[in-house]
Amino acid sequence: MGIELAWLHGVYVLFVLGIILMMVLRRDTSLISIVGIAILGFTATGSVIASVGGIFGSFIYAITELLPTILVICIIVAMSHVLTDTGVNETMIRPMTHLVRNATLAYWVIGIVMMIISWFFWPSPAVALVGAVMLPVAIRAGLPAIGVAVAMNLFGHGIALSGDFVIQGAPSLTAKAAGIPVSDVLHASIPLVIVMGLVTTITAFWYLRKDMKMGLVAPASEHIFSADSSVKAPLRPGVRKTLAFLVPLLFLLDVIAMFAFDLLGGEATALVGGTALLILIVSTMLAHKEKGLEQVTTHLIQGFQFGFKVFGPVIPIAAFFYMGDSGFISVFGEVLPAGSQGIVNDLGVALAHTIPVNKEVAALTLTSVGVITGLDGSGFSGITLAGSIAQLFATALGNGIATLTALGQIAAIWVGGGTLVPWALIPAAAICGVDPFELARRNLYPVVIGLLVTTIFAMFLL
Repeated sequence: MGIELAWLHGVYVLFVLGIILMMVLRRDTSLISIVGIAILGFTATGSVIASVGGIFGSFIYAITELLPTILVICIIVAMSHVLTDTGVNETMIRPMTHLVRNATLAYWVIGIVMMIISWFFWPSPAVALVGAVMLPVAIRAGLPAIGVAVAMNLFGHGIALSGDFVIQGAPSLTAKAAGIPVSDVLHASIPLVIVMGLVTTITAFWYLRKDMKMGLVAPASEHIFSADSSVKAPLRPGVRKTLAFLVPLLFLLDVIAMFAFDLLGGEATALVGGTALLILIVSTMLAHKEKGLEQVTTHLIQGFQFGFKVFGPVIPIAAFFYMGDSGFISVFGEVLPAGSQGIVNDLGVALAHTIPVNKEVAALTLTSVGVITGLDGSGFSGITLAGSIAQLFATALGNGIATLTALGQIAAIWVGGGTLVPWALIPAAAICGVDPFELARRNLYPVVIGLLVTTIFAMFLL
């Protein structure tokens, strides 16, 4: 069935603005997201039945997309409960407390470690690895849980993923769309990634320190993984020390295996989740012996309860934004007009074609296109569009295609890859036990400031 494209895109933009407004006002966005899905469906199909059924279908699509992340977070949380209850957590982190002595050091050490691991294995498995080992250390050093989440998020899903210098998945996509070699995008992105990373992480740290001094962040003692938790199922000292040695060793072996066997993305995340599950089982059986069978199930239930409690409010808003890309066709079928590249990408193309061309406007447009296409929470779905639009502007300008391509890539991934869109930054939020919407709000000013500075910097490179 044909539809009026402008109406559909207008409805989508209207509800995006409404969701952003609700976030700014610190109000829940679930209701407006659900209404948005229904109205999008009705606008596209003209059928009340299809639009109502589309709400449920969009939830199924969102849960399917998020399920691997949900599952690994649940298992990591369950494992962390076991390690805390048995005292292994305390024994494991004690040596590290001598290296991370204060909140400032904790923020930068965790961030740099996260960035390095993310370069090789991407941020999702890196979050699980870094969070499981370093989170309790940071809390003991005085860095609040939200600070740990910010550090892992900005350095991993921001700096590491936007440059993607090792795996080169992002620059390969943008370079292909722009019709230039991958090496050109990599070289052009280096100064932009450095500027964006420095401005964003320093600004975020300044805001965090200011709020810590004013008492506006939750104290570490309220955290689910607090190192001060009492030991409920003590182990013999020798067994506890052995497990405290084996846990980080097993995760280190995961890192080596990822590198040796070229495990990326979902495969790497699965390896981390499986390792955490084995640690959970062995630790529980050693601590509870004959009651271990029941306790394994108990800890898994605790992990799943925590995971779905965190993800519950996120699924409706994720379902809405997935409608801006491939999720729309999956839920409502082939109802978009011929030539449409998806709602979000159509908006990006329209923006590029309605703006006059000079280097300042070109840089601002590529950043805007990156931000808009990043709103679907993927980060990667819109970077090919950024490459194509960079090619259009560079042709008109006569130069700067690599810089414009890199700028669009950075904007799309910083927004959609996991620093501003709440459902995309869930891994870091869930591992740290903080509200993903609060993490998104805390990242907002640093990332916006970083994008503005990076865009202005890019203008001088064109």
